[in-house]
Amino acid sequence: MTRPVPPLVLTFAATDPSSGAGLQADILTLASIGCYPLSVVTGITVQDTLGVDSVMALDADWVNEQARTVLEDMEVAAFKLGMLGSVENVAIIAEIVADYPDIPLLIDPILTSGRGDELAGDEIQDAMIDLLFPQASLLTPNSLEARRLAFGDDADEEDGESLDECARQLLALGSEYVLITGTHERTNDVVNTLYSEKGLVRSYTWERLPGSYHGSGCTLTSAIAACLAHGLTMEEAVAEAQEYTWQTLQAGFRPGMGQYIPDRLFWAREEEDAQD
Repeated sequence: MTRPVPPLVLTFAATDPSSGAGLQADILTLASIGCYPLSVVTGITVQDTLGVDSVMALDADWVNEQARTVLEDMEVAAFKLGMLGSVENVAIIAEIVADYPDIPLLIDPILTSGRGDELAGDEIQDAMIDLLFPQASLLTPNSLEARRLAFGDDADEEDGESLDECARQLLALGSEYVLITGTHERTNDVVNTLYSEKGLVRSYTWERLPGSYHGSGCTLTSAIAACLAHGLTMEEAVAEAQEYTWQTLQAGFRPGMGQYIPDRLFWAREEEDAQD
């Protein structure tokens, strides 16, 4: 008997040995939501729950070979991009996804770690803007990343009202949708806002949880990719993925001396608790 194949999602990301963020976080999230994760390693990091110590980008030829090999073998339902590591990797990934224009492309434009460690300099950022953003179905920057991507060094982190303008600037670069997350804003609740070329689509308000979380952005973007792969519309996927992500944060745990880690398998542990 031939069993049905779960939706396949291909993530391009760097490894995180703590499994809080990066490739491991993507894999956990995609599997938790019922997708089969395919992965292309873009770099290797030395990091823990406190921060990132160093990054080694993989050679672009290796990135290309990884992706081309799995794409020639399997049918992918969505692409998710995380930390890409180098300008050369950005360029080769842009060529790869351009060959599959019908597959949704979701980009988590990771610029710094939660501690503030620089993960994408100006050259990588510019390459992403020029080569990848025009192909994007969705960008998911946090508010700090949105301001930096939209206004560069002129970004005013204190001007919360500029987020609407950030979205307009980012949409003008070619993405179909932009979801700006508000974790870094000085608000009682976290407000995430979805925009399209028609303007504001919807704002979502979530209870602000105590503590700081490692990998929440990776979780959210991967969850949206998973929901799209299951056939939801973009607006449905964004809503469902935020609910999932908030639940992972509420169930988060602190395995080390730094940030909390989202529990992407919270539902499995809840089932175990219910059986005890």
